[in-house]
Amino acid sequence: MCLNAQTHHEVGLSFGVANYYGDLQDKWFPSYGYKPVGGIVYKYFMSPHVGIRFGVNYTNVTAADSLSDVAANRARNLSFATNILEGNVGLELNLLPIDIDRMHVTPYVFAGIAVFYFNPYAQDPNGNKVYLKPLSTEGQGLAAYPDRKPYKLVQTAYPIGGGLKFLVGNVFVITPEIGFRYTNTDYLDDVSKSYVNLDTLMANKSKLATQMSYRGNTVVGWDGNYPDYKFQRGDSKTNDWYWFGTLTITVYFRSFGNVRDYLQGRCPSFWK
Repeated sequence: MCLNAQTHHEVGLSFGVANYYGDLQDKWFPSYGYKPVGGIVYKYFMSPHVGIRFGVNYTNVTAADSLSDVAANRARNLSFATNILEGNVGLELNLLPIDIDRMHVTPYVFAGIAVFYFNPYAQDPNGNKVYLKPLSTEGQGLAAYPDRKPYKLVQTAYPIGGGLKFLVGNVFVITPEIGFRYTNTDYLDDVSKSYVNLDTLMANKSKLATQMSYRGNTVVGWDGNYPDYKFQRGDSKTNDWYWFGTLTITVYFRSFGNVRDYLQGRCPSFWK
């Protein structure tokens, strides 16, 4: 005899691709920069419609002005990459009441909050990996620019997105999903405001700091002019985003206390 499963759990893995949208990338779905993302997910549904989701994801995002189709960006010639470790929690809404004894397919949407760690880096003129925050490339933390505070490497973001959910064999939930993260920082790429005076940056930091702050002098055809304070480097009016396109595979449980009996009763015969 079957009972309607009003509540259930899902536990599984996700994998897919990640990308970024911000000062060095003005397209949501560019032709380059896609990096692998992987994660683990747990969901608890209080009803066939509404659930709470928890997840941990790890990825890398990157962008480079040299690949831009905007001439001004190519002349700026900045680049970055960063690893991202994210933990998130949110609400998930099934638009149809997916359940073992009811619907087996449904679109869904979700929204929540995330905490993530990042640390942008780039290659110096010698090809060495250099972390950008300690260099204060936009004068962060320097006495000459008191309005520019050092940014924190742990930030919050607001995931939103949706997907399509398939309950397969009454055991597995297979879910293609896209999720966008609006972050609370404009320094995911270490680019936000304007240039600072490069002599001031040299005096307070290092030659390397000036080299990583301004890369236009490495472009063929450079006019020989260095930018001064307040010459635009980024767009501080909007914060950065990153996003995931994933396929998630979870196992569907009515409860954690009856996993063996549940699998024996619900799995295909070759699982029994």
